[in-house]
Amino acid sequence: MEQERIQIPNSMISAVFGSYDENIKKIQKEYDVTIINRGDDILVSGEENNVRSSIQVINSLVNLVRSGQEIEEQNINYIITEVNEEHTEDIDKLNNDIICMTVNGRTLRPKTLGQKRYIDSIKNNTVVFGIGPAGTGKTYLAMAMAITAFKNGDINRIILTRPAIEAGESLGFLPGDLQQKVDPYLRPLYDALYEIMGAENYMRNMEKGLIEVAPLAYMRGRTLDNSFIVLDEAQNTTPEQMKMFLTRLGYGSKAVITGDITQIDLPKGRNSGLIEATNILGSIEGVGINRLTNKDVVRHPLVQKIINAYEVYESKKNKGKK
Repeated sequence: MEQERIQIPNSMISAVFGSYDENIKKIQKEYDVTIINRGDDILVSGEENNVRSSIQVINSLVNLVRSGQEIEEQNINYIITEVNEEHTEDIDKLNNDIICMTVNGRTLRPKTLGQKRYIDSIKNNTVVFGIGPAGTGKTYLAMAMAITAFKNGDINRIILTRPAIEAGESLGFLPGDLQQKVDPYLRPLYDALYEIMGAENYMRNMEKGLIEVAPLAYMRGRTLDNSFIVLDEAQNTTPEQMKMFLTRLGYGSKAVITGDITQIDLPKGRNSGLIEATNILGSIEGVGINRLTNKDVVRHPLVQKIINAYEVYESKKNKGKK
């Protein structure tokens, strides 16, 4: 049995331990250790390796609080996963990488190392692909980077687009004109804009033509200079649409293409332009391809479990076909 003592500033104890010590209870359960608080001192007892891992998790939580962040269940789950996989050196780098502030004053940072690599790729490349399951922040982080570039004057306008592909539904039966019919498909883009930029600020810039949210079909025939362009749900583009989109890129522009290749809604027999583009463009300088995984899911922890369950199911189903 091993016992180690670490010190945490008294002002941080409450935040690190969590409401009713829920954070510490999670660590105790994960590593089968006992954690006791005595003033500034924290005593951790248990098997040597488990004590060491517990202390690494606690120290990462302390650094999280020190950087001004609130500890959420996702943070703890992710830190535990990284500690168990011995990736501890890089975890604390996340705390220093601020993307922007939301209109409500919330600081946006990458929450996982996969998200950090994605953000770095957007900074360093002209065309970036962000591929991964729901909840990994592909679109939201791209929007945050677009708004930051706009505010900094790096680009003159933001263009956000999606293919209007129905997931088993028909646009023709929806009421209204074409714009009203496609607006529901663009809603996630509006939601991110409102949260980061504010509805009033968005409306003002949209009226000036500095922010555009439009279906992918509206991009045909245009050349987009000095723009930050985000193509969302790109798994539902055909190869022809993807080529059309990529060749719209003008001087001083940057494009981020996001999608989840496990949720393709194209008609049977049609290939995904996202899959084809990543196969064709992977070796070109200035193109970054990032694959986020279920480890990068930052929604409710149940989402990660659902994604894992579907992956297991799909794997078994594919084996059965062979």
